[in-house]
Amino acid sequence: MIHFCLAHTAYHFSRRLPKRHRLRLQFAIFALGIAAFIFQLYILLRPRSSHYCGLPLLYNLVGSIIFTFFTIGLALLLVMLEPVPWELKTTFFIFGGASFAKGVCTIVFTALATQCAKTTPELYYLSVTLSVSSLVSTAFFSVLGLFWLVNMVFPGLILNKETKTGICYEPVSECGCLWHI
Repeated sequence: MIHFCLAHTAYHFSRRLPKRHRLRLQFAIFALGIAAFIFQLYILLRPRSSHYCGLPLLYNLVGSIIFTFFTIGLALLLVMLEPVPWELKTTFFIFGGASFAKGVCTIVFTALATQCAKTTPELYYLSVTLSVSSLVSTAFFSVLGLFWLVNMVFPGLILNKETKTGICYEPVSECGCLWHI
């Protein structure tokens, strides 16, 4: 879920900036995305990464590279467009579901591939890093989703922007970006 989290963070960070500074953010997103892509490609092309590993960590890395491309593209589109069209929002949430599934696969493969730390150490430790970051971002969105769900069932309990009340009004009043896309 880390890929969804990165694009989501870029979107909300861009909304906190004045419009004249968003071009700089677009360049930063592009540069960081390309750096992540090059790093993953470097790990993929390492001779030791092609050694035998009982689980498909190499294929998982290829999937991560593909998701990195989508993350860069979606983040740039979300930063550029205002307002964001509903088609892009729908695509973004589908990407979030796919990113969640990818994160679960990464966590499962990494947990079962402890023997790969000896044969393909770079690949294994990159997979551990992606697993931990996916787990942290999934936990964040799970808590956020729980708050959103409670607010849908009991309107205004968690957040009511009109009356400026609710359990989460104070934290969200400073950064409304925590609440929605």
